[in-house]
Amino acid sequence: MMEKKLIKIFDTTLRDGEQSPGATLNIQEKIKIARQLKKLNVDVIEAGLPASSPNDFKAVKKIAKEINGPIIAGLARALKPDIDILWEAIKEAKKPRIHIVLGTSEEHLKYKFRRSREEALQMGIEAIKYAKKLCSEIEYSTEDASRSNKDYLFKVIREAIRAGATVINIPDTVGYAVPEEWGKLIARIKEITTTENVLLSVHCHNDLGMAVPNTLIAIKNGADQVECTINGIGERAGNAALEEVVVALKIRPDYFGVTTIINFKEILKTSKMVSSIMGIPVQPNKAIVGANAFAHSSGIHQDGILKDKRTYQIIEPEEIGAAGHKFVLTARSGKHALKHSLEKLGYKFKESETRKIHQHFLEVADKKKEILEADLVAIVEEETAIPREEIYQLDYIQTTGGNKIVPTATVKVKKKGKIIQESACGNGVVDATYRAIDRIANLRFKLVDYSLKSVTGGKDALGEVTVHIKCRDKAVIGRGTSTDIIEASAKAYLNAINRYLATK
Repeated sequence: MMEKKLIKIFDTTLRDGEQSPGATLNIQEKIKIARQLKKLNVDVIEAGLPASSPNDFKAVKKIAKEINGPIIAGLARALKPDIDILWEAIKEAKKPRIHIVLGTSEEHLKYKFRRSREEALQMGIEAIKYAKKLCSEIEYSTEDASRSNKDYLFKVIREAIRAGATVINIPDTVGYAVPEEWGKLIARIKEITTTENVLLSVHCHNDLGMAVPNTLIAIKNGADQVECTINGIGERAGNAALEEVVVALKIRPDYFGVTTIINFKEILKTSKMVSSIMGIPVQPNKAIVGANAFAHSSGIHQDGILKDKRTYQIIEPEEIGAAGHKFVLTARSGKHALKHSLEKLGYKFKESETRKIHQHFLEVADKKKEILEADLVAIVEEETAIPREEIYQLDYIQTTGGNKIVPTATVKVKKKGKIIQESACGNGVVDATYRAIDRIANLRFKLVDYSLKSVTGGKDALGEVTVHIKCRDKAVIGRGTSTDIIEASAKAYLNAINRYLATK
């Protein structure tokens, strides 16, 4: 069997990704993401553009010194001062790379640089030769290649290789390319460079929503390296999303015939970290890492998944570090999915009971967009109508809290006429109250959800607390009301415990 070609993954989240509006990172944040990118096992980390600011210089320098494994690259314009600053920042890296960028399109040459083609070409050659004296690995980017005159572009590539470039990067800087056209261009450049000892790279932007397709067709036509960002962040509409590219290569080896060294188990964790640190949310329907990527709402789909996941799922969620597929319960969900969700909550019913619960479920689902776990528990409790006595009743509660003292709670409850008292400390007065009640019940409950809403208006508003707790895989909810939030919280927790004990 022929060995698969290894595609190198160049991550530019810390450079191009940071150029997303409002996404500026401090030094500590950059280093944290760089460490995670190392765990993800990317081949190259482009750590920044050191000449842009003193802080970026410091961040790139620290990453170069601390992060071993991936190649550490930085970007520089085709100017000696930029290259000097970049080299000073990355020279301590075990595997440094100088990345130089210079435009080749008429739009860039005429309006941005105000230079002729020949002047720009000489400028680029001089920059490569100068950088080559400092570093053995030189990447040269022909900025705005997709809008460049092809003969001039090919000439620049040949001259860049002669000058010492080891990686030639072809950027679709403004997302102008379309897949078929782009694939032919990359194939032609591959012909030009195939006898040279250089890597052919692409960097695709998403202005027309084609960054990932353009990246994949470039691989199909000979690209050796692809430049991506986590979650597809970057200038304007962003870049090719790393997670989408690498998973596509993994799922379709029959078509692409290539592989990567990416640690797929770290994909979701990396996505969440970048989203959290940069403050850029991931859209729910985002491929691979979106909240709905492995969520199934249709009853037909849910039924298929329960019979065999391959019916409606080509990616195993666990492969990218996700917990598993998720059922979204709506009016479209079937009985099979409802039964599965009930069993996950620890409930098992006869067929006749399930039908009754399903009917109630549909009535609620017609009024609500989505049935949450707590809703399902409430439906079950109402339908099963388990007769119960209030085993525990709140008698007395006293709490102390503040920003300078440890929150504590003392709780007295009645159990069959007997008073039981316990005290506890916690992260807040509600937490302390619940810890004290756990001691009284001699059970350890997991608080899954806590919500507070006002039942009435005004300063003396009646507050209603709803809690969702679990114990030994059994889920129950409880409610309590009072003008005092702590009292309402205690009543809700005790109500949930009484419900739990009644089911036993």
